[in-house]
Amino acid sequence: MGTLTHSKPIVLHRLTTDENLGALSLRGIRKAYADVVAVDGLDLEVAYGECFGLLGPNGAGKTTTIEICEGLTPADAGTVSLLGLNWQTSAVELRHQIGIQLQQTEFPAKLTVEETLRLFRSFYRSGLSVEDSIQQSQLEEKRSARVGRLSGGQKQRLAMACALVGNPKLLFLDEPTTGLDPQARRHLWDLVDQLKHAGRTIILTTHYMDEAERLCDRVGIMDHGRVIALGTPQQLIASVGGDHIVEFAVTGGAAGDGGVNAAMLTAIPGIQSHRVDAGVHQLSVTEMHTTVPRIFSELSGQGLHLSEFRTHSATLEDVFVGLTGRNLRDE
Repeated sequence: MGTLTHSKPIVLHRLTTDENLGALSLRGIRKAYADVVAVDGLDLEVAYGECFGLLGPNGAGKTTTIEICEGLTPADAGTVSLLGLNWQTSAVELRHQIGIQLQQTEFPAKLTVEETLRLFRSFYRSGLSVEDSIQQSQLEEKRSARVGRLSGGQKQRLAMACALVGNPKLLFLDEPTTGLDPQARRHLWDLVDQLKHAGRTIILTTHYMDEAERLCDRVGIMDHGRVIALGTPQQLIASVGGDHIVEFAVTGGAAGDGGVNAAMLTAIPGIQSHRVDAGVHQLSVTEMHTTVPRIFSELSGQGLHLSEFRTHSATLEDVFVGLTGRNLRDE
């Protein structure tokens, strides 16, 4: 990947909208494939100017939900409204007002970056200039390069440029930073902030919890076709019940819950919850300085020896694992 340079931010005029209407509204959405229900009566509302993160493990219904919103897949039941319009009566208008970046996009390999952007720009009646799109995606050094010779990260930036070239009001970003180096990832975060401040609405899917915490105003976590948690990242993290997470593994002791008497642990003041995953115990803790010494004492009293021990501040990842029993990136 070529060296990135600091380019002048693209000026995006702020949109004027009816704030009383949602930019995206789903009501009773259902989609089944044979006997498998992918989306099960989903209701969701996203406000104008909001960056909304939709998270979920494989099979949760997240991809199907996004494809229904993008008009790629019809719902079996329910209604979808985007920018006050729907795909049944206003498909052409919607295509001029939304932008989509797929997780993987196949471009004609023999076209150059500039030719690809000119092609995509021709699909819209208005939008950014090709020059602004190249500058915004930091592809100046690759404007004459053929797409087939771009790195994975450069193709991701080109996909983002193509999604933005129509200057959309509503933007769908599916894993936008996959394959990007840390510097390019930060640039994309800054670009998303610019889009939010200009009044654009963004629907984001990501496997990076720090990205969701950094960019999203609200997050919805899906599992089994339904949203099982919804709120700001701070609200969801607070729902864990503690400010810190203590994880440990032990050896010795009697058989049972990983050899640990869980009831004795959760009786310690300051411990909010306890779960075990693959032999690793996870405790949600409010006051580290008083609780951790008591954990050590309790484990020693049970004849157990620590083989692993670590702590960290509670994150969105802890919320996700606690709700679904799965790690998002492992999926």
